[in-house]
Amino acid sequence: MNIYEVIRRPIVTEKGVEKKEGERTLCFEVTPEANKIQIKAAVEKLFKVKVEEVRTANNAGKLRRRGRFTGYRPDTKKAYVRLKAGEKMPEYAEI
Repeated sequence: MNIYEVIRRPIVTEKGVEKKEGERTLCFEVTPEANKIQIKAAVEKLFKVKVEEVRTANNAGKLRRRGRFTGYRPDTKKAYVRLKAGEKMPEYAEI
């Protein structure tokens, strides 16, 4: 997988922005097949920063209904990437 297949998109939510500012942690939606080593390499290459730690979370898709029709949302995987001290935070989300 190349770096653009590993990282799908940044997650720009209130919680994600708070972690970014307070804990030097970036939040991304990643492909479910990616492991921590691939995520670390992709972030370092894409943003040209040094990564200290990668944490991942798998989320199962929820059941959703529209009238009598039911279906599931897709499963997702999040990655929380903490940068080393002294690294400049990339500005992918200006609020």
